[in-house]
Amino acid sequence: MAAERAAPTHFAYKGDRLKPLRAFCQTVRLGSVSRAAEALFVSQPAITLQLQALERDLGVRLLERSGRRLVPTREGEALYELTRPLVDSIDNLPAAFRQQLRGLDAGELHVAAGTSTILHLLPPIVGAFRQAQPGVHLSLHNVTGASGLDLLRSDAADLAVGSMLDVPADLDYAPVYRFDPMLITPPEHPLARKRDLALEDLSPYGLILPPRRLTTYRLVDMVFHQQRVPYTVAFEVGGWEVIKQYVAMGMGISIVTAICLSDADRERLAARSLADWFPQRSYGVVVRKGKYLSPQARAFVELIKPDLFVRGDYYESGHSER
Repeated sequence: MAAERAAPTHFAYKGDRLKPLRAFCQTVRLGSVSRAAEALFVSQPAITLQLQALERDLGVRLLERSGRRLVPTREGEALYELTRPLVDSIDNLPAAFRQQLRGLDAGELHVAAGTSTILHLLPPIVGAFRQAQPGVHLSLHNVTGASGLDLLRSDAADLAVGSMLDVPADLDYAPVYRFDPMLITPPEHPLARKRDLALEDLSPYGLILPPRRLTTYRLVDMVFHQQRVPYTVAFEVGGWEVIKQYVAMGMGISIVTAICLSDADRERLAARSLADWFPQRSYGVVVRKGKYLSPQARAFVELIKPDLFVRGDYYESGHSER
């Protein structure tokens, strides 16, 4: 007796299964039907109907509300892991095909990074990339914090280079470089001449820090609180270059990362390591999970560190690591 075979699944000839899957992926990614509709240039009712049809087709609940956001159920998470690479691959097919034909002699690359990264970390990498790929139009987006992550999530940037303390679930961060935390003061400052420096010695002096929404401020606050040492913020200002200038002018002291200190800075500032109390800051590459990296992006990442994402399937469409 012949073995029984499972009945094949039949789909309508004119059925378009990509639209509801794309609507589902965008809703999960953006957290709302309205934002998914804006991203796909369709109406909100159209997205709602596609999601309802997908749930009816699969016979499970895929989304549920958590506060103001729509989040996937357990079944929705499973479907998202399966469908996101497929949808991204299809959506990226025209660009990937053109890039495959052109190779690395044409195309665009968008990299998001903060000012210090652009000034002190990227110059040799950008120089090597420009020499190797002169036909590629390279755009460096000078952004920090949430602004850079928004560029990644909207695919306005192929990758970001910088430092991360907390990594959101939809992004992957691969650290490459590590730098010591440094106390900077004017050369004649008492802390510059103090032989044995303790964290408590910083308390009487006002700190000049980046805005509190940024990683550096949060890290400084965390360490002082963990050590139960009081501290004072003189004022907040964005940009390491501005902070260094204000410290050199005697307006306060600061805690910065060694990446931003040049030889010229060390002539006008006193710098001492705070590695006994503060962790090293890592800098590396940030990508959206499941993101298809173009040949141009792959070439740029290879200059930072070869095979950096070789296990994350970023060079091809497919499942991403969690």
